[in-house]
Amino acid sequence: MKDFTPSEMKTILHSKRANLYYLQHCRVLVNGGRVEYVTDQGKESLYWNIPIANTTAILLGTGTSVTQAAMRELAKAGVLVGFCGGGGSPLFTGNEVDVEVSWLTPQSEYRPTEYLQKWVSFWFDDAKRLTAAKHFQRVRLAMIKKHWLAASTQQQFPVPETQLTSVLARFERLLTDCETTQDLLLLEATTTKTLYKLASQAVDYGDFTRSERGNSNDVANQFLDHGNYLAYGLGATACWVIGLPHGLAILHGKTRRGGLVFDVADIVKDALVLPQAFIAAMAGDDEQEFRQRCLNQLRAGNALDVMIETLQDTAERCAEITQ
Repeated sequence: MKDFTPSEMKTILHSKRANLYYLQHCRVLVNGGRVEYVTDQGKESLYWNIPIANTTAILLGTGTSVTQAAMRELAKAGVLVGFCGGGGSPLFTGNEVDVEVSWLTPQSEYRPTEYLQKWVSFWFDDAKRLTAAKHFQRVRLAMIKKHWLAASTQQQFPVPETQLTSVLARFERLLTDCETTQDLLLLEATTTKTLYKLASQAVDYGDFTRSERGNSNDVANQFLDHGNYLAYGLGATACWVIGLPHGLAILHGKTRRGGLVFDVADIVKDALVLPQAFIAAMAGDDEQEFRQRCLNQLRAGNALDVMIETLQDTAERCAEITQ
């Protein structure tokens, strides 16, 4: 059976989709690769298929549950999911669905609008959005320098300080000259490639090429994918906490759903996840051991605090420019 990509699953526009489901007293799960809901009739369990690519929304009413695997598949197809009362109302929570992070937002909560107002005051100006992106990158550089050198001092990750500082200094120097987000993305890509090389050399990993997500049998690549997902979760949390919609990206594209999550995750990914991927690969760790390494590192590096503070500081700085 052909596997459909997330973009292929979302080809039917929501306005053209045929189905909206209200479910109660059932379980939503993945069975044989399909999303189904299960009802109990006596001693029998009845399974009913949900054609997710042609479904706009699913409302989960009284006595329902949904598995993590089902939410992942629903996210791929862009299906909106909400928990509600009997009969379909009131709506208790709804989610902004993205392949990376499916985040349920309580409908009754009132987050402060302070940072959202400051963010949108500059977001529609390309030059100011680029200024915000550069600030993110400078925080990212500081995080890499701090945590890579700390790991090197502890002999866990012996990166030559002169090589690392030279790479980071070059990035910061060229960062000033970037005139568009495309310039910045190209600079980021070449620098990250160099960081991968330094990391693989530091632990004697051998030749390494970063592959597309999920398309490699290389252990370090698999660990990078896994660890990056943890960073995306923290990035989504940071944005949600201060009330910023995930679509208000500053570097990953104005129209990319969830782009701000990727922007925020990049602040800590190279600093905290990248070294652990190579260290764990050389140590022969399994997925759970690597996951624990990452969680410990993200916690020790105060990753969530750094993300939130960077978002707040960026909002303050760039809002002042507009005044």
